[in-house]
Amino acid sequence: MTVLKEDDAKVLIVDDEEQFLDVLSQRLAARGMKVDAVTSGEEAFAKVKSGDAFDAVVLDLAMPGMGGIETLKRIKEARPDVQIIMLTGHGTIHNGIEAMKLGAEDFLEKPVDLQVLLGKIAEAKHKHLLLVEKGREDEIKGILKAKGW
Repeated sequence: MTVLKEDDAKVLIVDDEEQFLDVLSQRLAARGMKVDAVTSGEEAFAKVKSGDAFDAVVLDLAMPGMGGIETLKRIKEARPDVQIIMLTGHGTIHNGIEAMKLGAEDFLEKPVDLQVLLGKIAEAKHKHLLLVEKGREDEIKGILKAKGW
C-alpha cells in the first residue's frame, strides 16, 4: 500500500487574513512544503495562469475583491489540473456544494485541523501528478498519431 506524503508539495495559500496566512505558511513550510502565499484571488489567479505549477491551492472562500468561488472558477477554466482545497470560516452547505460542483477537491472549515489539511494536500498532490501524467500521455499519443507511427 502506498502512503501519500505531502513532503515537498508545492502549495499556494490564498487568504486575505495575513496573520492566518503567515502562520499556515510557516507550519506547512516546517513540514517540507514549498509554500507561496498571496492575499487575493486576483494574485492567485495570476500566479496559476502564469504557469506556476502547484500541487494544491488552499483557497479562502470569503475575500474582498475576487472571492473564493470566482477565483476557483477562473483557475479551473485556465488550469483544470490544479487541485483546490477551499477553506472558510463562514461555511454553509450551499457554498460547499457549489465549490465541489466547480471542481474543488474539498471544503474545510476554519480553524482547520492541520493533520486533516496535510492529508488533503497529500491527496491533491497525488491527483495532480496523475492528471499531469495523463496529459503527457495524451500529448505523446497525439504526436505519434499525427506522425503516423
